[in-house]
Amino acid sequence: MQIIKKKRTQHLKVCIFEKNKLVKLSVNINKIATLRNARGGNTPNLLKMASDIQSYGADGITVHPRPDERHITYSDAKELPKVIYKEFNIEGNPINKFINLVCKIKPTQVTLVPDAIDAITSNSGWDTIKNRSFLKDVICEFKNNGIRTSVFVDPNLKFIDGAKEIGADRIELYTETYASNFAKGNLQELKKYIESSLLAKKLQLGINAGHDLNLQNIEYFVKHMPFLDEVSIGHAIISESLYLGIENVVNLYLQKMN
Repeated sequence: MQIIKKKRTQHLKVCIFEKNKLVKLSVNINKIATLRNARGGNTPNLLKMASDIQSYGADGITVHPRPDERHITYSDAKELPKVIYKEFNIEGNPINKFINLVCKIKPTQVTLVPDAIDAITSNSGWDTIKNRSFLKDVICEFKNNGIRTSVFVDPNLKFIDGAKEIGADRIELYTETYASNFAKGNLQELKKYIESSLLAKKLQLGINAGHDLNLQNIEYFVKHMPFLDEVSIGHAIISESLYLGIENVVNLYLQKMN
């Protein structure tokens, strides 16, 4: 009886610890760069926004430079370390130009995403089995440079096993299917993510998540996901900031004018 009680107590302690662990928020600032690029010049000021977002409490900054530089430019990525004093996460498809950029900047974390050159946004995770050799070489290069490496994957157990085999430090779970099902009132989709997180923990992989997470679905996701380390959110934060902040700005203009 004493042995059983001891085991239960140890298990309870682990559950309490994981439940109380704070999940980090990394804010993706791509859309801020999109707005700046649409007009030219430097408004909004990307570096100041990155600095301010950290001062507001965010745990880090994420950028996803693409080859056409339609939002974050490679020049931005090189300048941002001057103002980022928390975690810096760079996402992207590991083409040679991207690999060279990351190794030069040495961010806290690099997240490998299999997005096509013409993709509007990320729309799938890696097949870590089919791309095993390629990803293993890329990850080795980043780890030799002291950079924590995360691999973007669907909530598929075989691909999480594959992430461990190629030497990744973390996975980032692609949460589009969770978000779309949550909007429909279907909460069962979360089971795939919970199972994925449990396996990743067993394999000693860190667990990140991102894509289409927002103010409506984030609380339920974080509350029920075990061992979650970090979420990366960009488009929703910028969109919601417009809705939640525009009334204040309109009234400030009216005060100035009258």
